[in-house]
Amino acid sequence: MHLADPAVLSALLFCTGLYGVLARRNAILVLMSVELMLNAVNLNLVAFDVWLSKAARDTLHSGQALTLFTIAIAAAEIGIGLAIVLAVHRNRGTADIDRLRDTAEGHEDGTAGTPTDAAADEKAEATA
Repeated sequence: MHLADPAVLSALLFCTGLYGVLARRNAILVLMSVELMLNAVNLNLVAFDVWLSKAARDTLHSGQALTLFTIAIAAAEIGIGLAIVLAVHRNRGTADIDRLRDTAEGHEDGTAGTPTDAAADEKAEATA
């Protein structure tokens, strides 16, 4: 097996994951895309470890060890990430990243700060 085959597959997986991170608006799909990118890196680590182990007889297989470490970190990341997404979804009612950013800035519907909102606030304070 040539080194180019897994390297090309890894590049395709990484580009697919990068597109998913940049284009998706759902937080769970973004987390899945990050996992896809991490798996592309793991594939590269194992491929280069196998390729380098053919050159030297006594190797430590550090690429495979680093891959196991990366898998453990990815499992912890997805567990914490899903817990955060579920907590935010319970509080806000959505997992849409754009709407979460707007609510964090105080824009419930994207029109906060307009004169009509200020007038409505003043009217509500006057009647209270």
